[in-house]
Amino acid sequence: MTAEQPDALAQEFVAFSLEAGALRFGDFTTKAGRASPYFFNTGLFDDGAKLARLGQFYARRLLASGIAFDMLFGPAYKGITLAAAVAIGLAQEGRNVPYAYNRKEAKDHGEGGTLVGAPIRGRVLIIDDVITDGASKGEAAELIRAAGGEPVGVAITMDRQERARDDAADPRSGVQWVEQALGLRVVAIATLDDLMHTLATTGDAALAANAARVAAYRARWGIHA
Repeated sequence: MTAEQPDALAQEFVAFSLEAGALRFGDFTTKAGRASPYFFNTGLFDDGAKLARLGQFYARRLLASGIAFDMLFGPAYKGITLAAAVAIGLAQEGRNVPYAYNRKEAKDHGEGGTLVGAPIRGRVLIIDDVITDGASKGEAAELIRAAGGEPVGVAITMDRQERARDDAADPRSGVQWVEQALGLRVVAIATLDDLMHTLATTGDAALAANAARVAAYRARWGIHA
């Protein structure tokens, strides 16, 4: 993205997230314990219409990315709903792929086990909401390999582009760690850069008023290219 050529899909997604209430400004505490001026929660895409649009955004980004995959995997719990939504979104775009997900606890009746859905095989794309430190994506990748598949990437909604750890010796974001340490490509619908572009160009004064705080947070915790 550049100031002259913003990512149109990302800008559309940021607008949708604001409209849906999934992207909010205020005073929040992140999983890492940081005081953040914004918060993104996919759990607030909380009705059929919102979830359908979310799946379409994922699908459009994935198809444009060129990443090769044979099926989707949704880690419990948020990933379950997201993987189903993405599978539907892809089918609507003419790409029908199977999906599977895991349970936190093994089922001891019926089909049993921890895996549900299509058999895990081929190139598997993990679907989740965000990446914090990347640990849960490593666990999902191990599960996929154990089941006979090949994890190839992770699709998320928003890349916060901030350091995963306070340790100055490791300035990487969770996304960078997943790509470098796990060897999985990460595809995000939008990034913090995209959000900042929206704040810088919006005609909504109330929305634009958040720009300085978000920029200060980025200066404190943001990654370097």
